[in-house]
Amino acid sequence: MFQRQQPSSAPLAISLRGVDKRFGAVHANRSVDLDIQTGTVHGIIGENGAGKSTLMNILYGYYQADAGQILIDGQPVRIQGPQDAIRACIGMVFQHFMLIDTFTVLENMLLGAEGGPLLAAGAAKARAEVLRLEREYRLDVPLDAVVADLPVGVQQRVEILKALYRGAKVLILDEPTGVLTPQEADHLFRILRSLKAQGRTVVLITHKLREIMAVTDHVSVMRQGAMVAHRPTAQTSREELAELMVGRKVLLRVDKGLAKPTTLALRVHDLVVTDRQGVERVKGVSFDVRRGEILGIAGVAGNGQTELLEAITGIRKAASGSVELDGRPVDASGHRPEGLGHVPEDRLRMGLVRGFPAWENAFLGYQDRPDCTDGLFLDRRKLVERCAEWMRIFDVRPPDPNYDATAFSGGNQQKLVLAREIEHDPILLVVGQPTRGVDIGAIEFIHRRLIEMRDAGKAVLLVSVELDEIMSLADRILVMFDGTMTGELAGGQADEKKIGLLMAGIRKEAA
Repeated sequence: MFQRQQPSSAPLAISLRGVDKRFGAVHANRSVDLDIQTGTVHGIIGENGAGKSTLMNILYGYYQADAGQILIDGQPVRIQGPQDAIRACIGMVFQHFMLIDTFTVLENMLLGAEGGPLLAAGAAKARAEVLRLEREYRLDVPLDAVVADLPVGVQQRVEILKALYRGAKVLILDEPTGVLTPQEADHLFRILRSLKAQGRTVVLITHKLREIMAVTDHVSVMRQGAMVAHRPTAQTSREELAELMVGRKVLLRVDKGLAKPTTLALRVHDLVVTDRQGVERVKGVSFDVRRGEILGIAGVAGNGQTELLEAITGIRKAASGSVELDGRPVDASGHRPEGLGHVPEDRLRMGLVRGFPAWENAFLGYQDRPDCTDGLFLDRRKLVERCAEWMRIFDVRPPDPNYDATAFSGGNQQKLVLAREIEHDPILLVVGQPTRGVDIGAIEFIHRRLIEMRDAGKAVLLVSVELDEIMSLADRILVMFDGTMTGELAGGQADEKKIGLLMAGIRKEAA
């Protein structure tokens, strides 16, 4: 039931009144009211497609509302573009960073704020100011480094610094942890607390309940374009917020029985994989996966998991060692091994083709199969009908096979990729980061489908940086550190402390 935001005597940094926005037939924002108190961290949560980002893009000037009013510090303002927002001391850090990869950090800071025709003077002034901001907000960034050479977490700090350098008193962060490891996310939370302590106001757009409970003072919930609830964070719970987001009770834990592993599906023996510079990223790894079990691989991102998955799926050639699927060798032939399903870590880079409709993406990698053709050519009518059925089963929204696959929300893109791989009935399903950037309703659905795969006698190899996910889903857990396996734990015996020691390179025997 909707609970209106209660009037507050605290000063308001931002007020939105009756904000309404349509994109054709899509009613993205439905007469939204919102108050954000000065000097607080305010969370806005909702499933993918709930209207969170649209609302903040209106506040930042990327979109114009069809109706409604924006007030800043109690005064009505008209924001017609990002420059108006910047002049109103509003900054925004987008989910996909707005940085020039080939420029240095300082050069990115200067873009649009050069301070006159003589760049040297402007650069010197900018450097001094940015160094001051770094000290004040504990944002450690190498100013002369090229952005492309920086880890994702540091690039995000560059975006925050850039907004502060432009005078932001209100900072909007759109899904800021979608590309971060748990450790980087925790570092970001420390930065947000520092911003709040210095009197800045932070708006956090997310669908992750962990970060809402960890860092916000207030939370507002959106569903299907409307604002459905406002809560002080200390007076709510993950369970209540999940139900408000989805409109029904959500199971926050994975409900599963004991695994019943049978015959061998995958054997990896003494596998060595190098990167393009010849550096060993996987160092003599060996393990098996059996039908009827989920093997989880945990670890901080960048410890060889990506290269391991690419070698197992035949994308990358191994330097030495072997991979066998159902007793048959897997090599980097460029062809998908028979009986292998693969949900890649980066669905946009490796799982989908931009500009292709959903039905074409639903058969990528399987288009040569006899059941996809009419003898010579793809049987479009049959494939569109089959894609529509999969979209219904996997609850992909909108359920339109002709919709551009990259126009779907992240959760619906992931469900489309999962539908493709699961419905082609693999022996082994390899899943990298299955719920990265996915909302809570879709997470529940994806976890349930993976358990159903296991219980149907399929083998599942799961790689995730989310420890809760690994501990909930995996029957056995391997931990990777610096290209090696530091230990194995039974799923029921694992906890964050044990896994954390292995992730830090402390082998099970030593621990």
